[in-house]
Amino acid sequence: MPDSSKQSKEKLRFVSAEQVAQLAGVSRSAVSRSFTPGASVSPATREKVMRAAEELGYQVNDLARGLLANQSRLVGLVVTKPEAGFRAHLVAALAKALIQRGSVPMLINTGQTEEELVAAQKTLFGHRAEATIILTGSPPSSFVELARRNGQPLVVIGRSEPGADHVRMGNAEASRRAASLFVANGHRRLGLVGSASGTPSVVERERAFTAQAEALGATVTAVRGEDSDYVGGLAVGRRLLAGPDRPEAIFCINDLIAFGIMDHARALGLAIPDDLAVIGFDDVPQSDWLAYRLTTFRQDPELMAARVVELIDRRQEEPDAAPAYERLMPELVIRSSFVPQDPA
Repeated sequence: MPDSSKQSKEKLRFVSAEQVAQLAGVSRSAVSRSFTPGASVSPATREKVMRAAEELGYQVNDLARGLLANQSRLVGLVVTKPEAGFRAHLVAALAKALIQRGSVPMLINTGQTEEELVAAQKTLFGHRAEATIILTGSPPSSFVELARRNGQPLVVIGRSEPGADHVRMGNAEASRRAASLFVANGHRRLGLVGSASGTPSVVERERAFTAQAEALGATVTAVRGEDSDYVGGLAVGRRLLAGPDRPEAIFCINDLIAFGIMDHARALGLAIPDDLAVIGFDDVPQSDWLAYRLTTFRQDPELMAARVVELIDRRQEEPDAAPAYERLMPELVIRSSFVPQDPA
């Protein structure tokens, strides 16, 4: 009686280059040369190899080839909470752009404990990645330093690290504009909803908004939620909207928080924007939902991903070039949660 488990294992094996060579009637090295750009192989041999490869469903093992050549097409995407808010859309855009480049994106979720962080480090540095992309707020600088010691080119998004290439948003410019628009529309009691996460982007938005508003003669009540999410927005709404001196307009450091603020405001019977104007940041897809119609500053994940790929390519061509700094300006998307009299 045949061994069914053995048969199953055989069926799961990848098609080998040796099998392609046998079917095509060529040598193993001819198969390798046929799949190597610029290698010497006759058109007739390449045609036989490609025909056999298509019939068998053969795919080149790029990972093994890269390890043999001490090169890799792996690119690490290092992020905490990759499923959350705008971060999820940026990770998706980065993965798409890297695949189009011919790279293999490797998502490294750092987790939130020391044990999870150590496991993430071992996973990333155990695979000779050609570059590492680190998103805002994660991981700690010790992770970045370890990547640098391992000789990996670094691109950081939304934070500053010595020796790395950077892609940053115009957080300060957008936040100052939000404050100016509120004041220009006659709002003097302003609210600012930040986050205890204290990421560089969050801090930059908080400080710029507060400084600009106070310089224009407005008062700012700043409250930080425990996290940069919808639940945090609801919790902050309970604190910020209680009492007669509640803000007339609120700037939220991201859209998820803004959604929580808006839902709690409506639960209190407040009309948006008549009783409370709201501006968010990110322009996640839910911002355009009829339930919110949130005025917000758009970060373009596709544009950010394109800039990151350009920096990786530049670093490969010029390994010793000075660190690059790409700064992208967010676009104000006006919807019904706040309509400025003069959006300029």
